[in-house]
Amino acid sequence: MTTTETPAAGMTRLPAAGTKPLVIGLDVAMGTTGIAGDGWTDHVHAKGQNQHGRFAQQLAGIASFVRSADFVVIEGAAFSKNNQGADALSAMRWMVRHDLWKRDIPYAVVNPDHRIMYAVGTAAPKDEAGTRLRGEPLKAVVRDAVRERYGVECEGRHKYDEADAYVLLAMGLHHLGHPLAEVPLSHSRALDSVRWPELTLGVAA
Repeated sequence: MTTTETPAAGMTRLPAAGTKPLVIGLDVAMGTTGIAGDGWTDHVHAKGQNQHGRFAQQLAGIASFVRSADFVVIEGAAFSKNNQGADALSAMRWMVRHDLWKRDIPYAVVNPDHRIMYAVGTAAPKDEAGTRLRGEPLKAVVRDAVRERYGVECEGRHKYDEADAYVLLAMGLHHLGHPLAEVPLSHSRALDSVRWPELTLGVAA
């Protein structure tokens, strides 16, 4: 599988080889954006009275987490879905990307199917009866994978958003040569389907 998403253009310098870069995972949404860094998760929950208010709250909250990042991994659109509000969500994602571009922070965009594959080994996991998981059961199996593989507990109302963000973070660090855990080939093959930006390592001082 391939993705049509376009990563940040140009070549960006990361910290020197051997130094773990600061990577942030973002599961961007209009209501609640899941956010993750190495060993932690959080979220931004917008309560604006209108669309513009929620845009402003999301952008400000996300900026507080990414302003010092070396690299950011964002979840892309699920083009198979035709949800109400898709236009606003697309705008939200692009505003986040534009803000990263202005800050010279490189980013990659990961298709939801590839995120699920990296977490559980397939983009279409099934239950014990052979029925494909959808909705909350699908979100739950990804959350369980985050707990079991990385020891990170995602709890509370926004647990699924945070778990999704942690998988994106893990994918970014793995791509940069700093995997957070051993990941089977059935899972790590998802990395090959992401259009990663061109990056170079800095020189150690």
